[in-house]
Amino acid sequence: MRLKARVTVGAATAALLPALLLGAVGCSSNKEAPAAGKTPDPKGSAPSGSAAATPGTTPSGAAAPKAGASKLERSALEQGDLPGYQVSAQGKNPNAPDGQPQADRKACQPLADIMGDKPDPAARETVNRGIGSQKQVGLAVSASVSSYAEGDAKALIARLKSAVGACGTGFTATVDKQSGSYRDVRAAEYKTAGDETVSWTTTAAAQSVSAQVHVVVVRQGATVVRLMALNVAGGQQKALVPQEVADKQLEKVRGAG
Repeated sequence: MRLKARVTVGAATAALLPALLLGAVGCSSNKEAPAAGKTPDPKGSAPSGSAAATPGTTPSGAAAPKAGASKLERSALEQGDLPGYQVSAQGKNPNAPDGQPQADRKACQPLADIMGDKPDPAARETVNRGIGSQKQVGLAVSASVSSYAEGDAKALIARLKSAVGACGTGFTATVDKQSGSYRDVRAAEYKTAGDETVSWTTTAAAQSVSAQVHVVVVRQGATVVRLMALNVAGGQQKALVPQEVADKQLEKVRGAG
């Protein structure tokens, strides 16, 4: 069994989840990558010449922060931080559109923003990571840390809590003329050691492709952690942000401070 260096998310899913990663990891076979718009097969083959993930050596892995790295860069997860996971600095699908999705309902705009390049327009800086599980084949997590003025960080959490309550029936979001729907938005209990946490699940759908998504957003002081999980093994499989991923990410945020 060898590690797969990359899973390519289909075009429809990329439009729905612009911030989601490429670097999902699993046991590979000799199957080819799926056609655009199809649910990706987590057993696809690794690119020619790719190596198994080892801290500091994987081509797509997140390298250790350089000397003089910013506090936010030191807060981001790195390859080797999470045994059983591959961490990639390529946190965004390059085929996905850039920018912040626009919701068709004003009350749901905070939820649309979370799916974009940064948690919301007030973020001063955002560092993204892609995480692939070697324990649960197909599980992919997009992780980001963003810096804010503390008042803006608190306001973001408040807006998200309000939006989750107001958008249970769902909404449509558009970015770069590509649209998708988010159905059945439901608050989900999720405990973290952060100052404030909001968590919800939803089903993203476009072009006959759907995926169940779990989102966790945590405020730690003026830093906001955003974690989004889905299972690329099958759109209808439930995804849950692993507790160990959230715990390690928050530990790094506190340590960088």
